Amino acid sequence: MTPRLSGRTAVAACALALALTGGAVVAGGHGGDGPDPAPTAVAPAAPSQRQLTTGGIDRAVRTLQAHLRAQPKDFGAWATLGTAYVEQARTLGDPSRYPQAQRALARSLELRPDGNDAALAGRAALAAARHDFHGALRDARRALAMNPYSQRALSTRIDALVELGRYEDAARAADQADARRPGLPVFTRLSYVRELRGDVAGARRVLKQALATASAPADEAYVATALGQLDWRQGDFTAALRGCRRALRADSGYVPALECRARARAGRDDTAGAIRDLRGVVARYPLPGPLVALGELYEARGDLRAAREQYGLVSAWVSLARANGVDVDLDTALAAADHGDRGAALRAARAEWARRHTVHTADALAWALHANGQDAKALRYARFATRTGFRDASFFYHRGVVARGAERREWLDKALRLNPVFSPLGSASARSLLRGAS
Repeated sequence: MTPRLSGRTAVAACALALALTGGAVVAGGHGGDGPDPAPTAVAPAAPSQRQLTTGGIDRAVRTLQAHLRAQPKDFGAWATLGTAYVEQARTLGDPSRYPQAQRALARSLELRPDGNDAALAGRAALAAARHDFHGALRDARRALAMNPYSQRALSTRIDALVELGRYEDAARAADQADARRPGLPVFTRLSYVRELRGDVAGARRVLKQALATASAPADEAYVATALGQLDWRQGDFTAALRGCRRALRADSGYVPALECRARARAGRDDTAGAIRDLRGVVARYPLPGPLVALGELYEARGDLRAAREQYGLVSAWVSLARANGVDVDLDTALAAADHGDRGAALRAARAEWARRHTVHTADALAWALHANGQDAKALRYARFATRTGFRDASFFYHRGVVARGAERREWLDKALRLNPVFSPLGSASARSLLRGAS
């Protein structure tokens, strides 16, 4: 059944909604409609795209808004503002920025419909953020036809190909991007493409090289966190904590590093520290992943009321994301299969699979089928999810659960050997199933 919001959870959900919509008003100046067109005496210089990726995103947005109040026909600044809103939505977990981004990018293209590769690259990034990966690929290609060296378009093209399950094409796109515009955005994508194909050593090598070149604190935090996350997925909690600490030394408020540290702390049996970190994460970054992780930590220690509150907030976030044009079927399927409406989970997973055949959508569909008592069908998709060599303990666990006999024992054992604390609830379940299978 869909989690029912308790009174306390409903208050939290309302606070979440106010934080998201209220933030849109602040960022947009007047109800989130973008900069006020009234002129000012002096037009501050518009920040560059580089400034949007090296920290100070909120300051950059304010500067752009002030600039555009004085120079409302600056199509380049409108494109940069639209891209900034996309980045703001990512860093804040706030989908209400997406309509603002759409309006700013549309204004840029209205002012300069031809040769405006920056606006097209921004629109591609927006489509990817909303999980419209076909649209993202189309606009990234259009931007690259105008400017083959656009780092944002090169990066978004990789993202779109990955999320469409076209891994060989993504690998070629990553190599091409590395040849044209090497840099941190490309390096991290190149690393992930290699990890998806089972080359963990290659993925780690790329990230370490990228970390050695990071100069700005925001860049160091970004790459150190990516390295920590990679180490966590491989079950090396000590290395993961080391990467997270480096990231947080560079930027003490970097939320992805806090989430990474929480998961690594859970792996080291520091449940109190993990909960403390995740509470800080969801207060600022209320996405399904950390909400479910926090809920499962509460559930594992027997605090079912607190767990239900976190699961209820997932539904609140999903509603807000849908209202702002985000396709959330994958998020819905994964969260609801374990903690919500199982029928809805299966419908969402099937809808996502109809759009794209990735290892992640295959895993989500397998797990939703299992939640609905269809393990024979689920096994086909669980095998698809593990076919590329991608080493994710939750994928291994899901395959082990839906399989039988020797295949079950093999994959449950693989999951626990790779990451013995991949999930507070899943890890305990895997051990229990292995004991029953022996």
